[in-house]
Amino acid sequence: MVTGRRELQQAYAACLQLAQSHYENFPVASRLMPAHLRPHVAAIYAFARIADDYADEPGRTVDERLLLLDDWQQRLHAALGGRIETRQEVTPDQQFPPDQQFPPDYVFLALADTAIRFQLPADLFDDLLSAFKQDVTTTRYATWEDVLDYCRRSANPVGRLVLRLSGYRDADLDRASDAVCTALQLTNFWQDLAIDWSRGRLYVPEETWRPHGADPSSLDSGRMTPAWMATLRDCGRQTRELFREGRAVCDGVSGRLRYELRATWLGGTRILDRLDQSSFDVFAARPRLGTADAIVIAWGTAFWRG
Repeated sequence: MVTGRRELQQAYAACLQLAQSHYENFPVASRLMPAHLRPHVAAIYAFARIADDYADEPGRTVDERLLLLDDWQQRLHAALGGRIETRQEVTPDQQFPPDQQFPPDYVFLALADTAIRFQLPADLFDDLLSAFKQDVTTTRYATWEDVLDYCRRSANPVGRLVLRLSGYRDADLDRASDAVCTALQLTNFWQDLAIDWSRGRLYVPEETWRPHGADPSSLDSGRMTPAWMATLRDCGRQTRELFREGRAVCDGVSGRLRYELRATWLGGTRILDRLDQSSFDVFAARPRLGTADAIVIAWGTAFWRG
């Protein structure tokens, strides 16, 4: 078991390194986040990032990936109960991607310290894991209700955890945060449609693509058909409405968190704008944010109109 203040500092440092080494549309534990909260956000991110990697890990069977996620959940509850379970019989390269050069014990050492210090509810972490497990077994969605339920567990817990870290326990803020987090998750689905399809997954609900006459098998050609463009425009409209519903959370918090949430909201809507401008042709090019976007987002964050 890893113990001691030095080891705890090393654990947080490892989580921060992991968070900052992965590409994301929206930076994790950025400089807009209050400095004292960045290590705790990174601990949550490291826990979720590794679990998400398990769900997508190539070369493993469905049963093997579910076993890894079950073990991850067992270790979570042990850590929250004050026990850091070691896995000395499993080498890091067997369970973790090569860029994660730190002992897995560190994730739970940092996460347990964060969860206990801020009284974070275990069910939010369990929701995340349930979504990752669903990614292993579910590749198609029939209705919007099904997709939104997935987002409720895969994205919304992150927003609520950030609010809890910042001292907010307010039902109205939770609802607004849920709307933004779901919108961000949906934006990522439309942005990564080509990548997800290559992995056998499609998050666009059947009740949306079927009326447009879109055929999932046509995605194998690597070209976006007019039917799929029309489908994704519908998806984009619903996503934009969720961004509107959630905007209030950006004004309902104070301090540096307010600027972090504004930048995140602006980044998500900017990706959605890019998708609209390209008619959602993600096979031609995957929209991503660059330096020019960062300038626009910084301006919008500073001169935000409530």
